[in-house]
Amino acid sequence: MLSLIGRSAPLFSSDLHSHQQALAAKVSRSRFLVLGGAGSIGQAVVKEIFKRQPKALHVVDLSENNLVELVRDIRSSFGYINGDFQTFALDIGSVEFDAFISQQVKAAGYDYVLNLSALKHVRSEKDPFTLMRMVNVNVFNTDKTVQQAIELGTKKYFCVSTDKAANPVNMMGASKRIMEMFLMRRSQDIAISTARFANVAFSDGSLLHGFNQRILKQQPLVAPNDIKRYFVTPQESGELCLMSCIFGENRDIFFPKLSEALHLISFADIAVKYLKQRGFEPYLCETEQQARELAKILPEQGKWPCLFTSSDTTGEKDFEEFYTGDEVLDMARFDNLGVIKNKPEFNPELLAHFEHAIAEIKANQCWSKDELVALFHQMIPDFGHKETGKYLDSKM
Repeated sequence: MLSLIGRSAPLFSSDLHSHQQALAAKVSRSRFLVLGGAGSIGQAVVKEIFKRQPKALHVVDLSENNLVELVRDIRSSFGYINGDFQTFALDIGSVEFDAFISQQVKAAGYDYVLNLSALKHVRSEKDPFTLMRMVNVNVFNTDKTVQQAIELGTKKYFCVSTDKAANPVNMMGASKRIMEMFLMRRSQDIAISTARFANVAFSDGSLLHGFNQRILKQQPLVAPNDIKRYFVTPQESGELCLMSCIFGENRDIFFPKLSEALHLISFADIAVKYLKQRGFEPYLCETEQQARELAKILPEQGKWPCLFTSSDTTGEKDFEEFYTGDEVLDMARFDNLGVIKNKPEFNPELLAHFEHAIAEIKANQCWSKDELVALFHQMIPDFGHKETGKYLDSKM
């Protein structure tokens, strides 16, 4: 996988080696609750915790099927631990989850709560209903579970953010930026850390994951040729999250440092590398129809149809960044991890306004995307939302 994203070595080996004893000691004497633990990043985090022998590791996720695969994967890779390992197919916004938490309050509770649940796709802003669910999952479920962590007596709450929260141009990134604002408010009552990082290569639903599906189904590879992104592997995403959870100070945001080891690469370049690694020569097509037709015959000739086009869909950022010019950085503590140092600064009136406005919109059971975009602009005055009227679902 590393060669496909233009690298030859893992990003965080040096920092993990330097802190391996402290990391193992803290994990082995702690109890963990991982929310959204069956997604790509969640599974990576769960594995990093599991292999360090925690006292307890409870995993909650909506997807029953993904939880089954997570357990099979862990049993096949690592086996068993002496600690209490359990999975629960629950929606963290549900009454069942609330009942689960109330039982944990009466039991041993957790030292660490990690929230990896999120709506992560830019395409989720294509309709007002999915967009509202994004607000619920990324903002309000996060705020709710922080409050529940406080009730549990948890000493640390970790929540994953995104590089797209830095100077956001899409609603997904902006929702995560608003989430960070709510976290600052809660940080007065519980220690919180988070992480922003790049695209996770071959994560569920990602374009690279889609390459695997297209090969299996003998369909064309389609990718933008004008967008470059930073990539981390799933394991690196798990390592970054765990390092932030265990070693982050209150309000810290961890991110991967840019270096020769982490650089931009285009999706089209990855597609070419991907095909060559599988023994195929890319064949560039001019239209979707041509690509679909050639997919029926070219693979037998050792070629694969590709359609590389420029991006014109809503929410695509021209470049990626992990922090803004206004944020204070600590670049000395780790070799390959940077840290954004935050003060407990937030506008309580603005947060209350957002809560009230969303509640009012929901009560009416009728809202538009424009209403939500306008509200996001109130929260983030320099929000650079780019609306083109085109979305990824309208492309192959």
